[in-house]
Amino acid sequence: MSDPFPTLVDPASPLPAAKVLVIDDSNTIRRSAEIFLRQGGHEVVLAEDGFDALAKVNDHEPELIFCDILMPRLDGYQTCAIIKRNPRFAHVPVIMLSSKDGLFDKARGRMVGSQDYLTKPFTKEQLLRAVEQHRRSA
Repeated sequence: MSDPFPTLVDPASPLPAAKVLVIDDSNTIRRSAEIFLRQGGHEVVLAEDGFDALAKVNDHEPELIFCDILMPRLDGYQTCAIIKRNPRFAHVPVIMLSSKDGLFDKARGRMVGSQDYLTKPFTKEQLLRAVEQHRRSA
């Protein structure tokens, strides 16, 4: 039997805290993202490369992932593709991070399964807006 008085969610109301994974080989970018996301009330997990990220995705099960493109050993495209091939995490939105704002980079990110693309350096507002937008659509 369905609830005769369903709870309506106000689309303008803030969502509860999200668990967000930030993957970037730059300590500065990781720390900036961590500060901005924590100020937004979110739980943050940090990874310094793709291999580190794959272990942390499995251990922490993030709701959203920010992933740098240019990283040593396993780049962001490869990392995103591996995450998206796993049925447990295929639904998790991945937002690519890059200092390049090229059409080719954005298209390649979409091809491996990313939902969006954020150009570095990003602002606190851009990062938090991306989290809210992708959580609402997930």
